[in-house]
Amino acid sequence: MNELTATTFTNSQAFAKELDTKDPLKLFRERFYLPTFTENEVVYFTGNSLGLQPKSVEKYIKEELDAWAKFGVEGHFLAKKPWFSYHEFLSEKVARIVGANPEEVVVTHSLTTNLHLLMVSFYEPKGKRTKIICEAKAFPSDQYALESQVKLHGLNLDDNLIEIAPRDGEHLIREEDILAKIAEIGDELAMVMIGGVNYYTGQLFDMKSITEAGHKVGAKVGFDLAHAAGNINLKLHDWGVDFAAWCSYKYLNSSPGGVSGMFVHERHAYNPELPRLAGWWGYDKETRFQMKPGFNPMRGAEGWQLSNAPVLGMAAHLASLDIFDEAGMERIGEKRDNMTAFLEFVIEDVSAKNSDRCTFEIITPKDKTKRGAQLSILAHGQGKALFDALTEQGVVADWREPNVIRIAPAPLYNSYEDCYRFGVCLEKAIQ
Repeated sequence: MNELTATTFTNSQAFAKELDTKDPLKLFRERFYLPTFTENEVVYFTGNSLGLQPKSVEKYIKEELDAWAKFGVEGHFLAKKPWFSYHEFLSEKVARIVGANPEEVVVTHSLTTNLHLLMVSFYEPKGKRTKIICEAKAFPSDQYALESQVKLHGLNLDDNLIEIAPRDGEHLIREEDILAKIAEIGDELAMVMIGGVNYYTGQLFDMKSITEAGHKVGAKVGFDLAHAAGNINLKLHDWGVDFAAWCSYKYLNSSPGGVSGMFVHERHAYNPELPRLAGWWGYDKETRFQMKPGFNPMRGAEGWQLSNAPVLGMAAHLASLDIFDEAGMERIGEKRDNMTAFLEFVIEDVSAKNSDRCTFEIITPKDKTKRGAQLSILAHGQGKALFDALTEQGVVADWREPNVIRIAPAPLYNSYEDCYRFGVCLEKAIQ
């Protein structure tokens, strides 16, 4: 499907169905379970919080349950996909999604755990180089992780954690302000750690430019990609990012609280001198079972593993990764841009028709290169009752105080007709 623009859109069910007919990814919707818990047909727009379950997950997990029943502990070596090396079945597929070399990625642990493990290695305050730059109102888990890392080194938060906020009266952070602050702090900057896509506004940051600016002053640069992995066309290796971590349960549809991925650029991945919190699953696998003292890390990102692979969670993730592999991030990205633009058009059309009662301001960037599959709607003149009325009609979305609704049309299982139906529900919900 060619790129769509607002000039070609019509806010009608017939037009939405026509787009669905032409959608090259339309059959992937049938590969997922759509929720059935409401009286009305669900419009599921919260893939940015928890992706839907692929129907193949049951088969993938059952394969490992059967292996456990049959082999017991010997499943580590005798299972069809031996558990000893299970994470290796995911690496190439994950690498394609985030734009990395396979040895630069590993799937293990949880997101915040991985961020802490990576910051132990890449936040090394020394002398006057002690400061961290992050975005203001980062996702709370990031905020707490960053605060604790600063305190771990006995440093003062007010002096060493620098938050970049939107300018007064604006919703988005200007990238020029991030770059200017990096240059201003200069040789006092130890690390930049920002959410690649802001969870609240859906703003996508120019990770390449931020990385280059950080490196220019001698700082390490990393990103939380919870809202970017599986959503944005990433090129972590080419951009030169030092480290990154992401969860698998949002756009990657891999079970509640599922396993996490991490990226370590190859220029660091073979450096055993980097400080790290070590665990035996990160030890050289050829000699791991000799149980010798002294940590000898595996080459690459695998060296940041701590414990045995959480196989059942990885099996759910592998089921989803196989779907991503089949669809391809290029086609996913194309539909993401088209569908998000159509949904934006529908919302603005509803807002224009009802401007005497309220207006809906989309605070997510309009430029498709500055956003992914998320729109954050500021509902002027409306409150939580509007959101509750949407929910009653079968819309599954996300409410953020005081009056922002976050919605995310996921390309693999959402349809253009979902976007049209959201507009119908939104208009009915106006108080």
